[in-house]
Amino acid sequence: MRDEKDEFLASDPQSPLDPSLRDDFDGLDYFEPDPAYRVTASLEVHDDPDAVELTVRNGTAERFHRVATLSFTLPSAGGGEVEETLTALRADGSAALFLPFRDKTTGQQTYDGGRYMDLHPDGDLDGIDEVTLDFNLAYTPFCAFADAFACPLPPTDNWLEVAVPAGERDPTLE
Repeated sequence: MRDEKDEFLASDPQSPLDPSLRDDFDGLDYFEPDPAYRVTASLEVHDDPDAVELTVRNGTAERFHRVATLSFTLPSAGGGEVEETLTALRADGSAALFLPFRDKTTGQQTYDGGRYMDLHPDGDLDGIDEVTLDFNLAYTPFCAFADAFACPLPPTDNWLEVAVPAGERDPTLE
């Protein structure tokens, strides 16, 4: 998947990279894959999802619905585990669950606007009690690469209290 993303960024006409940067682009920087950041999360579906407008970097607010809460544990810096939650959002007309988040790497090792994960559950959420969250798949939104993109910023309820050294690092574009 990482090779495919790097190839897309380097050569696809839809790439968010400025064409002047593509010839010298040799791929994104990633954390080493770590199975500790592939976790099982319990899923609590919201019967009447609240609408929320997320602040968007480089654009206007975008509307989503808070459709579920995911609860899980992540490794902590001092050893042991920390219980965390993320709110799963859904845009109108989308089947995917959108998980924008910040963690203790945000603005240091990862993009200062946060990172994203997407979940594509099979069927209706009502029959699902657990999902797998793989933070190794956490990615940087396109607005990190070009000002032409408008990216929703993670809501405060998706600010994790731990560092998540998994997925994409802050892109260095020169």
